[in-house]
Amino acid sequence: MNILFAVSEAAPFVKTGGLADVAGSLPKALAQLGHTVKVILPLYESIGPAWREKMTFLKYFYVNLSWRTPYCGVFELEQDGVTYWFLDNEYYFRRSQIYGHYDDGERFAFFSRAVLETPCQLDWYPDVIHCNDWQTALVPIYLMEERWRHPQLENARTVYTIHNIEYQGRYGKQTMQDLFGLDDSYFNAKMLEYHDDVNLMKGAIYAADWITTVSPTYAQELNYSFYAHGLEGVIQDCSSKISGILNGIDTELYDPSKDTKIAKKFSAKSLAGKKACKEALQKEVGLNVDPRVPIVACVSRLVSHKGFDLVNAVLHDIMRMDLQMVVLGTGDWNFEEAFRQAAGQYPGRFSAQIMYSAQLSSMIYAGADLFLMPSIAEPCGLSQMIAMRYGTLPVVRETGGLKDSVPPYNYTDGSGTGFTFTDVNAHDMLHVLENAVGLYYDFPKEFKHLQVNAMTADFSWDVSAKAYLEIYQRLTGK
Repeated sequence: MNILFAVSEAAPFVKTGGLADVAGSLPKALAQLGHTVKVILPLYESIGPAWREKMTFLKYFYVNLSWRTPYCGVFELEQDGVTYWFLDNEYYFRRSQIYGHYDDGERFAFFSRAVLETPCQLDWYPDVIHCNDWQTALVPIYLMEERWRHPQLENARTVYTIHNIEYQGRYGKQTMQDLFGLDDSYFNAKMLEYHDDVNLMKGAIYAADWITTVSPTYAQELNYSFYAHGLEGVIQDCSSKISGILNGIDTELYDPSKDTKIAKKFSAKSLAGKKACKEALQKEVGLNVDPRVPIVACVSRLVSHKGFDLVNAVLHDIMRMDLQMVVLGTGDWNFEEAFRQAAGQYPGRFSAQIMYSAQLSSMIYAGADLFLMPSIAEPCGLSQMIAMRYGTLPVVRETGGLKDSVPPYNYTDGSGTGFTFTDVNAHDMLHVLENAVGLYYDFPKEFKHLQVNAMTADFSWDVSAKAYLEIYQRLTGK
């Protein structure tokens, strides 16, 4: 089967979040199942010389986008059994940041047009075009016309994955023709019209052959206004073609028995090296070097929907427990300042690392004992899976992918891989964290057993890739 994976970012080339991790892992897993997979993404300025030197220039053409005919160059790179097509246009993509520009709508409309034009120019016949988030939402819509103009697209089917419904690509209705090159027939309740604006994600949900979300629970949550950000009616209307598939992680990359970035390697069979990782973390972030005390960690954007209002509300209650805490991340100023003040108030016990550091995040995953992730909403989440790979037990709220990936500890039979709470309630979170710390101190054998459970849980892409493949096969009959 020929699969074209359209995405606005992909690891290891360019990454701002979990979308890039998915685009870096899922195509590789599909290729390993014996399919021809090509990933298509913009050639951003931040994709450096080390990658560009490995690329081969294929050809250039011009894209029809309303009254514009912008240039598009195609560069190719093959890695891990996957072919990557990088689309070049310096006006749109030679910028210091990949998102957040005044003309993002035009930039990704160009990209969406080019996604469909590229296989035609290269005479390649995709069976499935898998699109992701609002940046590629126009692809299923443009395909409604383009499949009849190009034999390469005639039998292509579209899958559209919602990674985060909060970002929908919403623009004024005057953009329909001038910006997106679509006539007014697309501006209706069953396509792009949304409160007298254009909503690209809404249009993709109606236009695509199948919709997926990044966890089964998130697929159910999107039926409710609390999670769907205004699109709950659209989700309900299209419920017959929506399913949730839990993301995986790169288990080769996140493997404490092979990781050279941590102080000492360890595994589920021998956790001894985790003590050295804990000591290295304590020294690195200014915590007291004390192997006896548990370390509670947060690695996250410091924003409300990640649950930091809950953490703030009971922060001093948390610090009354015999533990240490480290927070790594940037975000809203009120959370940053609260954690800086806590570091001053609890020297040697609380560390506020207000920055982003891949190296330090690896040290935290390997050296901490508990990982606090009390998200209000979390479509999937990867941090809890990474933490579990390193024997750092998650404390999470039961939402989205957190609920699907962290079965709670069962005190009767010892099953589970972490600790969970249900309600958006700071004291519920505090109570569960107290239970986790209590298990650490009072029942060390049970705590270690739980660590082994977490480290041996299967978070590879194998299961998820097969689930996507079943959808592709059902749509194409292949």
